[in-house]
Amino acid sequence: MIVDFNTLPTTSRVWIYQANRSFSDTELEEIKVKLNIFIEGWTAHGSDLKAGFDVRYKRFIILALDQELNQATGCSIDASVTFIQQLEKAYGVDLLDKMNVSYKQGEFVAHKTLTDFRKMAKEKAVSKNTIVFNNLVNNIEELNESWEVPASESWHNRFLN
Repeated sequence: MIVDFNTLPTTSRVWIYQANRSFSDTELEEIKVKLNIFIEGWTAHGSDLKAGFDVRYKRFIILALDQELNQATGCSIDASVTFIQQLEKAYGVDLLDKMNVSYKQGEFVAHKTLTDFRKMAKEKAVSKNTIVFNNLVNNIEELNESWEVPASESWHNRFLN
């Protein structure tokens, strides 16, 4: 069952999928329709899942699940990954590669491979103050507090000297 993302408890589990490019406004409208349809039918062993989604910066798809009603299972997580793979194919975008880094350059969000980000850190093109997106957060509370942070406060810090 789909609910408004902003009404989910802060303990709700999140999965963040970052795109390697921004979605167009038309693509975003289509993706939001598809997300609504997917979440409305998303179940765990036949039981409804209370979930919502948010799309941020035209490139991050965030699924959130209130696990107090029903927990995600292997099958339900597999179903969400299959759905995300379908979006990848439909829009020619990469959403599942965890070896990419997104960070802010002024008001824009940039996207680099981890290798390129390391090089940029060595060349001082990014610093400990660069705002990065920590897509490893586990729940809405962490999303709100630790998703957009200076690189010095994230796992990205290991590349900065």
